[in-house]
Amino acid sequence: MTENEISKLVFESALKVHKILGPGLLESAYEECMFYELKKSNLKVEKQKALPLVYEEVKLDVGYRIDIIVEDKFIVEIKSVEALNDVHLAQLLTYLRLSDCKLGLLINFNVKLLKEGVRRVVNGIL
Repeated sequence: MTENEISKLVFESALKVHKILGPGLLESAYEECMFYELKKSNLKVEKQKALPLVYEEVKLDVGYRIDIIVEDKFIVEIKSVEALNDVHLAQLLTYLRLSDCKLGLLINFNVKLLKEGVRRVVNGIL
């Protein structure tokens, strides 16, 4: 399955979750529901996956935690904030770079229309 195909499934799952739950909940609630929806699609899905950080001779086994990773190649970063800003984009770009993934979705569930809260992010391209 390509990253674009995964992206479509992730977006459709997010639409379903948002339609049922609406905005205003904690990020953890949306993450758990997204994980559930994606698992139903028979995809390899992991949540809160540890992402190591290596800097010269320093190695942190758990430098960061990825909200959801699909098929070991697509990252889903979930937010429930008033508005997405540059630091949220930078966070996903960093996760993509450190994991060697090419594509991810930054999803803010705290919006009236979900399409207004979704950013498609490609590794290496702002």
